[in-house]
Amino acid sequence: MALIYFSFGVLTFLNTDSANVIHGGWLLGIVATESLVIPGALVAPSTGAASPAVFVLIHMFWGVGLVLYAVFMTLFAYRIFFFGFGTDDITPLLWVIMGAAAISTNAGSTLVLHASGLPFLQDTRPFIDGVTLIIWAWATWWIPLLVLRGIRKHGVRGIPLTYTPLFWALVFPLGMYSLAALRLSLASDFSPLRAIAHALLWVTVAAWALTFAGLVVVCQRSFRAFARLVRAV
Repeated sequence: MALIYFSFGVLTFLNTDSANVIHGGWLLGIVATESLVIPGALVAPSTGAASPAVFVLIHMFWGVGLVLYAVFMTLFAYRIFFFGFGTDDITPLLWVIMGAAAISTNAGSTLVLHASGLPFLQDTRPFIDGVTLIIWAWATWWIPLLVLRGIRKHGVRGIPLTYTPLFWALVFPLGMYSLAALRLSLASDFSPLRAIAHALLWVTVAAWALTFAGLVVVCQRSFRAFARLVRAV
């Protein structure tokens, strides 16, 4: 809640005509909101008399996260369509756009898999099914576009691919997409999605390994530079 209200506070009180504050990292507020749905569905059955309230709350979180995602995506689209979107704007943080949709899929599938027992929430099941499928399709749509933007920056423009901590913002969305595809396959009883989930799992492992290797190399260089500085002193 603090992230959400802080984001809207910045946009309200520190806004600019160019809206350059909007980028993939702002979607972490949506990721945080949707992430509460998943453990909430697991905890709700064990909360006794509070169980109905918890189920209602996590359904609310899922809905609020979706609406906020739509708001931020509208602002993001406005920026890239009507203002400059250069090479420097293409960073691993853009993958959070896909990751936010993936975790929304994961949360929606979790709601489907955990029956609340409340009639009015059960009546929303078809809506949750449909929206979850659509948001997963939207996450899938982003993957080729993000890959192509990376190829354009590093392959076509020739900008060196060097390690930055922002690459961890790429690893998480890949892993979340894999889990979202797996959980959606369970919620929809559509087994072909499991093959996609398993394939993306190995892609995620490879991305994690490469990012971790980059971190190790950077740390080694930093320690060597520090050691040379100490010897010079």
